[in-house]
Amino acid sequence: MATNKRVYFFGDGQAEGKGDQKELLGGKGAGLAEMTQLGIPVPAGFTIVTEVCNEYYESGNTLPDGLRREMSEAMARVEAIFGLRFGDEANPLLVSVRSGARVSMPGMMDTVLNLGLNDRSVEGLAEATGNRCFAFDSYRRFIQMYGDVVLGVESEHFQKSLEEVKHAAGAAQDCDLDAAALESLIPRFKAIVEEHTGKPFPQDPQVQLLTAVSAVFSSWNNQRAKRYRKIHGIPGHWGTAVNVQAMVFGNRGEDCATGVGFTRNPSTGEHAFFGEYMVNAQGEDVVAGIRTPEPVNKIEGPGSLEERFPECYQQLLEIAARLEKNYRDMQDIEFTIQHGKVWMLQTRTGKRTGRAAVRIAVEQCEEGLIEEREAVLRIDPNSLDQLLHPTLDPKAAKTVLAKGLPASPGAASGKIVFHADDAERISKEGTKVLLVRVETSPEDIHGMYAAEGILTARGGMTSHAAVVARGMGTPCVAGCGALRIDLDAKQLHVGGKVFDELSVLTIDGGSGEVIEGDVPRIPADLSGEFGRVMEWADRYRRLKVRTNADTPEDAARAREFGAEGIGLCRTEHMFFGEDRIEAVRRMILAADEAGRREALKDLLPMQRSDFIGIFKAMDGLPVTIRLLDPPLHEFLPQEDSQIEALAQAMGVEFKTLKIKNESLHELNPMLGHRGCRLGITYPEIYEMQARAIAEASCEAAAAGVDVQPEIMVPLINHVKELEPLRAMIVRVLSEVQAEKGVKVDTLIGTMIEFPRACLTADKIAAQADFFSFGTNDLTQTTFGLSRDDAGTFLPEYVDKGIYPIDPFVSIDVDGVGRLVKMAIELGRGVKPGMKIGICGEHGGEPASVSFCHAAALDYVSCSPFRVPVARLSAAHAQLKQG
Repeated sequence: MATNKRVYFFGDGQAEGKGDQKELLGGKGAGLAEMTQLGIPVPAGFTIVTEVCNEYYESGNTLPDGLRREMSEAMARVEAIFGLRFGDEANPLLVSVRSGARVSMPGMMDTVLNLGLNDRSVEGLAEATGNRCFAFDSYRRFIQMYGDVVLGVESEHFQKSLEEVKHAAGAAQDCDLDAAALESLIPRFKAIVEEHTGKPFPQDPQVQLLTAVSAVFSSWNNQRAKRYRKIHGIPGHWGTAVNVQAMVFGNRGEDCATGVGFTRNPSTGEHAFFGEYMVNAQGEDVVAGIRTPEPVNKIEGPGSLEERFPECYQQLLEIAARLEKNYRDMQDIEFTIQHGKVWMLQTRTGKRTGRAAVRIAVEQCEEGLIEEREAVLRIDPNSLDQLLHPTLDPKAAKTVLAKGLPASPGAASGKIVFHADDAERISKEGTKVLLVRVETSPEDIHGMYAAEGILTARGGMTSHAAVVARGMGTPCVAGCGALRIDLDAKQLHVGGKVFDELSVLTIDGGSGEVIEGDVPRIPADLSGEFGRVMEWADRYRRLKVRTNADTPEDAARAREFGAEGIGLCRTEHMFFGEDRIEAVRRMILAADEAGRREALKDLLPMQRSDFIGIFKAMDGLPVTIRLLDPPLHEFLPQEDSQIEALAQAMGVEFKTLKIKNESLHELNPMLGHRGCRLGITYPEIYEMQARAIAEASCEAAAAGVDVQPEIMVPLINHVKELEPLRAMIVRVLSEVQAEKGVKVDTLIGTMIEFPRACLTADKIAAQADFFSFGTNDLTQTTFGLSRDDAGTFLPEYVDKGIYPIDPFVSIDVDGVGRLVKMAIELGRGVKPGMKIGICGEHGGEPASVSFCHAAALDYVSCSPFRVPVARLSAAHAQLKQG
């Protein structure tokens, strides 16, 4: 271990840890230590460091020697502060046991509250407080949480028993039960434990504590936590800390409450305290969505904390302001009010939507809280995706069925499903789905990630559904009480109508509306604070950002997003248009070169028109056009009925066409007759494309467009492939420009997609004006993986730590990255200052962009909607470099 100390105490204004020790204490533990040192009221406790989590797993899920002694010493200090003793039967000190990773993972790991109660001490607690309702409410909560988290008894068994008691008592909510009803739950809950474990519920508080600590460490590797880490790129070796803290009680009466707050609005970024709370409840009630909470602020509705607890409200505002000033960032806080006294249970950097992140960064910069450079670094590039999501078209007709809470902005439509597994399965089939739940739980994380949007019947703005959806940038409407979900019939009853599973609904996460059918949406507005952040990012970044675009419309959209050119225009995508696919097929199926050239004559004006539109859209910016890349069979019909129709259109026999079609089939087309190999064997194809580019550039230039064409030959593996193709392209360019009387400077380069091309880049550079790395194919050929087939096993490689991340998602720095660096060095060794970029999917992924910056590439190219992400990522790379 890096330290011999495993337990860090905090309480009564003193803390052994510090706020900047998140790696050791976890985010929660560091926050508790910092708040304690600031003099903010925090219940005393202690943190077991993250390193113990790794020790726990290394020793076969066993707590290390000596830990119990350190815990006992820290517990004695807590007991002294509260004047209570842990395990005392007359008036026991109760504790919570919570997880705390270095980054927030809301709801992914386990918590146990009210620990230390047993059959005897619950009577002592009732006597000491004069409140049997409170004592037995706390005990039944403890048995249920401990049974679920530590003993593995599913919570639904306890919940079913609770619902039976509520029904018998005529109670709508848990808090409506009287002491007798709550007391009757204890033997029922204990019987459930014994039925499912074969053992009685443990009565020794020390055993309870040690097993709960072990269970929290074990929860670091539960399925939902692993899924969350995978989605958010959190390393498995970080581990979690465990926080053991004296309980303060929000369920002790009508002058008690519990809540969650944010120092700024986490959805909009508005500079105003925001939160929700419940009277006579415990913290898990708020985040679990068991009851729909009340607003903290009076302006947001009746029953507010501001009205009911005005002094506590003012104290919370003061604490929130102190915390934000101290951390210089928006904070997510948890609090409990016990008999009118405010206690802080947590502070952490608050999760926020992309829209809120941008607004908060800009406004905190204007307030002088942070500098411009820090404002840029504050915004997660991936979060910008959320700003680019469409919103509902305000002019569109819509039938609003119900309204819930606007938990995460953005509009989404899809077919409704009621289970997370179904959401994941159906979305993989290419169908957009909305996940509809009574309330979500951490076990639903995979379905939430797969869904276009999330709709819940219960829960508030700080429920699990809301927090997780905001973190993922998924539209969410929560707490829609008008929903009635029949899971057995797989039906949703809302607005007087019944919707079967796979019916289409729309949700508006900005307004909370639930709408019938698929409502038209419009693109996001990228002005205001977003525009300022992008200006700042552009000021700091060195790396240029282009886009992958195949149509004038895509090019124009990318330019709106700040693209500085096109890094990849895929000409084959133009071939699939209804007005040209027949000519393409005639060209492919022609018996000889003459037949191919005849068909290519029909394609030439179509290609020329395409390129003119793109040049106009990118006036003044470079446009890299890749010549035909995929194998020819991809353009041909596969069904006999389609082949028959094509045979009739071409005036040939079905059998002849069928044989020709089959002859083009390849066992491994990714490594087959494609790219420059087509240009070598059928040079007339590339000749037509070169002529179309040349004619389009001359025509656009003559019309006053600043044309900057770059012709890219794909799949070059050997310099002798590029030599004849370059010579042909140069010849065509010269002929066309002479015919038109227009001179257009045109670069001719290649796409680097094979390891051999990287290894011989110095030779290839002699024939190339630029390089562009096609990292999709370079990753496939370096790893020997087929991207289309690897999905069956690659996720397991990542889960088992063989690969740290899917190499098709984020560039493999050690392998693919090394080849890229080698090619850059070799290429520029022959041609100093040679323009080099990247045009694979990695061009819009933040970590890959950072690599490209470090490798001294000139630009990255990505899809239009990833352009802002790449711009901000490039700024991050430059600023982090110093």
